[in-house]
Amino acid sequence: MATDRRKMIVEAATKSFSLFGYKATTMDQVAKLANVGKGTIYTFFKNKEELFEEIISSLVKEMIAEADAAIQPDLPFTENVHHALYRLLAFRSQHQLMIKLVQEEAEMGTLAVSEMLQHVEDKIIAYLKQKIEAAIAKGAIPEANAEITSFLLLKMYIALVSDWERNHEPLSSEQIAEVMKVFLLKGLSL
Repeated sequence: MATDRRKMIVEAATKSFSLFGYKATTMDQVAKLANVGKGTIYTFFKNKEELFEEIISSLVKEMIAEADAAIQPDLPFTENVHHALYRLLAFRSQHQLMIKLVQEEAEMGTLAVSEMLQHVEDKIIAYLKQKIEAAIAKGAIPEANAEITSFLLLKMYIALVSDWERNHEPLSSEQIAEVMKVFLLKGLSL
C-alpha cells in the first residue's frame, strides 16, 4: 500500500513538473493530483527537491536502458554510438518532462532545473565514456581520452540534431551518422 501511494505521488509530481515546470509546481498541487494529503508526501520525501531528484534519477535509468537496447553487438562501434545517441536524444526530446525542463531553463534559468539537466548530461557522458573505454580495451578503437571524446560526441550530436534544425532542413539519421563518422569517429577508427 505504501509503495502504491509513493508511486502515485511520483506519477503526480512528474505530471505536475511536466505541465507547470519545476518552479510553479507546489506540494499542494502534487497532493491534489495524487489524491493524498500533503502530509503523506512528506512521509516519503523531505521536500520538492528530493521528489524532483527521484523523478530525474528514474528518467536517467530509462534513458540508459533505451540506449542499451539500441546497441547491437554485431555492429561496428561507430554505428552503435550513433544508435545509442539517437535513442538517448529521441527519448530526451519526446519526453514531456524533459521538454518542459529545457524550456524552463531557457526562459527562467531555474537553478534546480539547470543542475538537473547538467546531471542528465553528465550521466549520458559517463555512459558514453564507459562504452568508449570498453571499445578501447577491445582494440575496436585506438587509445583516446574517453571523457573528452564522450563530451564531444554528445555536443556534436546535439548540435546536428537540434541546433542545425533552427535554420536548416533536418538531417536524416544517415546524414548525421555520416557527418559524425567523417568529423570525429573516423579519427577513432583503426
